Amino acid sequence: MSHQDTSSSALPIGVELHPNVAPLRTHDAPASKPVLLDDIPLNRFHIKIAGLTFGAHFTEGYALGTVGYALASMNRQMPLDSFWMGAIGSSALIGIFLGSLIFGRLSDRLGRQRIFLTSFVIITVAAFLQFFATSPLELFALRVLIGFGMGGDFTVGHAILAEFSPRKHRGALLGSFSVVWTIGYVVANVLGMAYGEASPDAWRWLLASASLPAFIVLLLRIGTPESPRWLLGKGRVKEAHDVVLKHFGPDVILDTEAATRATSGRHGYARLFQPDLIRRTLFNCGFFVCLVIPYFAIYTFLPGILKVIGLNGGFGADLLLNAVLVIGAVLGIWLTIKLPRRHFLIGSFAVTCAMLVAMSLLPASATLAMIIAFAVFTLTMSAFSNLVGVFPPECFPTEVRASGVGLSIACSRLGSAIGTFLLPVGIAEIGFHYTMMILAGVLLVGMIVSIAWAPETRNLTLRAASGSS
Repeated sequence: MSHQDTSSSALPIGVELHPNVAPLRTHDAPASKPVLLDDIPLNRFHIKIAGLTFGAHFTEGYALGTVGYALASMNRQMPLDSFWMGAIGSSALIGIFLGSLIFGRLSDRLGRQRIFLTSFVIITVAAFLQFFATSPLELFALRVLIGFGMGGDFTVGHAILAEFSPRKHRGALLGSFSVVWTIGYVVANVLGMAYGEASPDAWRWLLASASLPAFIVLLLRIGTPESPRWLLGKGRVKEAHDVVLKHFGPDVILDTEAATRATSGRHGYARLFQPDLIRRTLFNCGFFVCLVIPYFAIYTFLPGILKVIGLNGGFGADLLLNAVLVIGAVLGIWLTIKLPRRHFLIGSFAVTCAMLVAMSLLPASATLAMIIAFAVFTLTMSAFSNLVGVFPPECFPTEVRASGVGLSIACSRLGSAIGTFLLPVGIAEIGFHYTMMILAGVLLVGMIVSIAWAPETRNLTLRAASGSS
């Protein structure tokens, strides 16, 4: 991929490079040389935006992590067959599929800030109402609604953080989504292990407790500014300038490429399938689907999986495995910074595929080998899951970034919902070992897709994220 010369697309002081776009800076005597938004150092505002998106991912990991232990408790109060176990386990994923498609497009049309708030209103209310569910159908519907809000937040959260972040730190910040999500998931697991059997209504408290962090995030998001890149792409130059001036100072400028590109050609999902973007679109949808199918299928029903592989030694063993998840997520940030992202992705698919093949071939008596294979799988899966927050927002231009992220997430969650629904049925009908072999096949497909289409985005500027590679 070739990077464009910033001198031809930047708007320095008092210079207008496009007849329809006013200059972003009009100061007569700047204190220092203008710096592009892509190249500024981190400041407190970056940390604030990152914190708001990280808080959302903690909530989402927590909300999804509670369901496995809640279902075990709920099953004694409202007996569930394999259909309802799979339906409730996959319900939030179905909602994420719908929310990603709808809110991704709305975010590109209406702006990031509105969806940034609306998504968490939905999550907070629906999470709280889980406490009052009286049937599997009611709980299914509420969790679909929670997922709907999550889908909106995934799309807009990734887009807004990418559009505010300098490229030097973008990979680490976007990759940290997975770490924070994993921490939320692990906290849910720990609480589930500790209190899942505390009372007949323990499942209600576990599920509804997600409304507390959701409400805190909602309050903190009030007053978040609109993305200046999105404003510039809509021709709202003065507003874009005001946001940049307020939060980054008078010596930071934007380029005009987003504005000129956004005023011509198709927008929306049709734009994602034009020749310059179609490979990016197919890659992001494909690798994302193949990564999250085994992730959600296995970890949604983690307590049952641990018993099958012989790791049922109680709280300590479960806590150790959750620690591996967190270590892997943190390791993934470092690897995202140090390694070419394409190589990191392909290698990780190979390792996780090999571990599931080993688990499918090992006899049930080989408990130690099974545990080692699952630990390596967990460490690697947690590490390269960071890339689902990095590749999509870096692969698409500003005018369709949220749509591209939304479509990628929607496809992934549809696939993972199907996988999560079928996992308990598969284990019951064809057994654990054959089910693991099928999931290994999914990871192999992901590796092939990545070899064929994965771009290298480590040094990419967002304004150049147009689809050439």
